[in-house]
Amino acid sequence: MDRLELLKDISFGARVAEEETAELASYFVETDQWDRRFRGEVDVIKGEKGAGKSAIYALLVAKTNELFDKRILLITAERPRGTPVFKELVADPPASEAEFIGLWKLYILTLIAQTIHEYGVNNEHLTRLRGYLADQGFIEKELNLNRLLKTSFEYVRSYFRPKLLEATATIDPVTGKYSFSGKIMPGEPDAKERSLGHISIDDLAALAEKALAEANFQTWVLLDRLDVAFAETHELEKNALRALFRVYRDFGGFDHIKLKIFIRSDIWKRIVDEGFREASHITRDVVLDWSTSALLNLIVRRILKNSALIKEWKIDRDAVLRSSAAQTDLFYRVFPKQVDQGPQKPATLAWILSRCADATDKTAPREVIHLLNTIREEEVRRIEHGGSASENTLFDRSVFKAALPAVSKARLVQTIYAEYPDTEPFLSKFKGEKTEHTVASLAALWKVPNVVALSKAEELVEIGFFQKRGSREAPTFWVPFLYRDALEMIQGKAEDE
Repeated sequence: MDRLELLKDISFGARVAEEETAELASYFVETDQWDRRFRGEVDVIKGEKGAGKSAIYALLVAKTNELFDKRILLITAERPRGTPVFKELVADPPASEAEFIGLWKLYILTLIAQTIHEYGVNNEHLTRLRGYLADQGFIEKELNLNRLLKTSFEYVRSYFRPKLLEATATIDPVTGKYSFSGKIMPGEPDAKERSLGHISIDDLAALAEKALAEANFQTWVLLDRLDVAFAETHELEKNALRALFRVYRDFGGFDHIKLKIFIRSDIWKRIVDEGFREASHITRDVVLDWSTSALLNLIVRRILKNSALIKEWKIDRDAVLRSSAAQTDLFYRVFPKQVDQGPQKPATLAWILSRCADATDKTAPREVIHLLNTIREEEVRRIEHGGSASENTLFDRSVFKAALPAVSKARLVQTIYAEYPDTEPFLSKFKGEKTEHTVASLAALWKVPNVVALSKAEELVEIGFFQKRGSREAPTFWVPFLYRDALEMIQGKAEDE
């Protein structure tokens, strides 16, 4: 096959897991960490943005039938694509953590009640659970996540703020106080309320647990895309996720109800750093961390997904995957040995990983895949414009640096600016500037006092834009390769002004 034709035919896959669910299982690295998740030993999956949380989520969903055979019912509490359901809370969020806890519990328990009923479970405990939920308007013929969220929120809000929804509240003519008339209560009902048929949300959870135990099923409730849902404000994000982890703690004693929470490492750190006692209860967790060998394996698996390349080069796919040496050989059959030539220059794999790493020195698959696909586009463009095809490898070393700006801009705009918009006025000042700064040079660049410059620099360290170097007394702040091209920065240290 002609080299240009071959290049046009291949792909390294989508960099966002939601866009390639059907293909994901073909090149996902099923490590011991994955096996632990599939066996149900892990409940909380933490990782940087682009580290593969959504890939694991998508792969679990793809294995719904296999999990069912193990008596596990998979429940997705959020849409895998499109506008997140919980984004609706941004305009008018719960006013307190207690409201958020009640909202999470009612929403999750209704999902469980609907799902196990759809799977044909029928016993006394489920009948009672669905009866209480149906009586208060939670059960519908067709499950709609947006309507369920709205119903749950309005119900909880009417308990904590009865004056807002007087239809569910009555006024005592003697005391003038409002009393809640709904039968499902966030707190424990007293004797009189119980005699009137009231029940607590926690008792509903106990009914769900009994219904599942009798039917010999376990439910896994998957909660992903929380960073997207609550991206508008860190305060809302903090309140929502603290409440969710308290619900996780409250459900922790159940054997048949398991929450599977996917959360970004930086968001978890932000919650914990501000003080969160429940963090000590989170023991069934794992942090996604990509070593060099794991990233090489991921790249090779994506190379091996290209049937045209396999056929043209007569590659034995299974033999390559069995040997780390064979994976390295294939990588350097596709890519040149070095991007920059010289005895002191890094090999191409190290070059790619360093260019895609943020200031914490962590490289996420998302940027690597983006870079590889952009390299392919640049190579196609180069040959179409008259460049000769490389004799020894599929890609010429000249296209690597040309591919960096697209990846750099995407990371800066779609991650930093999108999630921390207040940083843009500061970061835009770096255009054409040096890549390492002192507090004094930052103060001069931003036209602020040194103390303000230091505080802002520390914030940028926290979000992975700056790497802090130097000494405690004389720190410097270094910008990683990942952000340099987008800002057209120049290698070197800025002089104090």
